[in-house]
Amino acid sequence: MVADFTIECLLKCENHLGEGPVWDVETGLLYWVDSTGPRVGKDAVWQLDPQTGTMQSWPSSRDVGALALRKGGGAVLALTDGFYTFDFDSGKTELIVSVDDDPSRARLNDGKCDRLGRFFAGGMDDKEELGICGLWRLDPDLSLHRIEDGIICSNGPCWSPDDATFYFADTFKNEIWAYDYDLATGLPSNKRVFASTHADAGFADGSTVDAEGYLWNAQVISGDLIRYAPDGSVERKISMPVRNITSVMFGGPDLEDIYVTSMARVSHPAAHDGFAKQTKPQFAAGSLFRIRGLGIRGVPEPRFAG
Repeated sequence: MVADFTIECLLKCENHLGEGPVWDVETGLLYWVDSTGPRVGKDAVWQLDPQTGTMQSWPSSRDVGALALRKGGGAVLALTDGFYTFDFDSGKTELIVSVDDDPSRARLNDGKCDRLGRFFAGGMDDKEELGICGLWRLDPDLSLHRIEDGIICSNGPCWSPDDATFYFADTFKNEIWAYDYDLATGLPSNKRVFASTHADAGFADGSTVDAEGYLWNAQVISGDLIRYAPDGSVERKISMPVRNITSVMFGGPDLEDIYVTSMARVSHPAAHDGFAKQTKPQFAAGSLFRIRGLGIRGVPEPRFAG
């Protein structure tokens, strides 16, 4: 039996490319990024207190692919060319380490921390065509390690609740992969296809897992929020009010609320017909949405340990 649920437009923020929501269990605040907002004069780092409706945002001079909160305060940002610390009080960033993907067309994209506080973030080809990017792991000692390569567009890194499986998608290869994960070393292995989107109307974008071990993925273009069982089968689809949803995260006092980001951006490389057909954003595109009433609980997101 499926519980009754509601979908609400929580914040009409008109994000150019809303991405990477992170719920902070310590403060009850939701953070996310507008990845390409700086290209159109919009702020890049966002924070919302759902209890009070208080919202803050911060600008960036570069694209922001992902955000991870730090145990010691502040955050780490995956910016265009590398990993940076971020101070919420001053809004200042400081380079930790650069990545060596092709700077003429590659930038860092989606990312998350594993249970020991290592920050994984992968790159994407800004022209959405070539497998020129890597998946990177930033360790608490601030050392950087390339984990995977040959990627067109990194999305959806997350881990099963028992830390035994790492999930990762290359959006424009139409696949979500599962790996065996060694939490002690931070190394994934035994890569295999977890789910394919070749026959779907959309592409796999951001993901999270719930406490039952199911993977949730936001399908950009189709607007379907999909819950996959641990065997990769589709357990349910939820049609969202806008097509270009981008990522998903559990939050709220009991981690039973589901937050979904979206994008208002309509200009995309012509390589993808699904994007190219759009001429203007849908109503409420770029908004932050919240789903309530499903009775499914998420797992806490770890902070970066460095």
